[in-house]
Amino acid sequence: MIALRAAIVAALLTTPAFAQATLPDGTALYRDNCASCHGADLKGQPDWMSPLPDGRRRAPPHDASGHTWHHSDEQLLRIIRDGLGAIAPGYESDMPVFGETLSDAEIMSILGFIKQGWPERERRYQQER
Repeated sequence: MIALRAAIVAALLTTPAFAQATLPDGTALYRDNCASCHGADLKGQPDWMSPLPDGRRRAPPHDASGHTWHHSDEQLLRIIRDGLGAIAPGYESDMPVFGETLSDAEIMSILGFIKQGWPERERRYQQER
């Protein structure tokens, strides 16, 4: 069901008439919901791979130096909407769950903004996930 919903949202967002008429502004949504932790420049927090004293990790970058592009759209949608525990049961994160504040279309728009900064190799890899 989740894969179907993600596929429908992705298909709608790539339909030119829909995209021009109703596509949420991924840049503004990223700025308002993500940039405070992941950085306006997508660079994440310094030393993001080192665990904090409580075992959690800092916010990773969303540019090519991070690992966002290693995940499929479906996984990224679930992480943002339902939390990282949705794909890694038991994993605790400081990232808030956005399912009650952002629609799937808004989340996909944020992902579209993030992907704009990836080199072609990373985009192609992520599309094949």
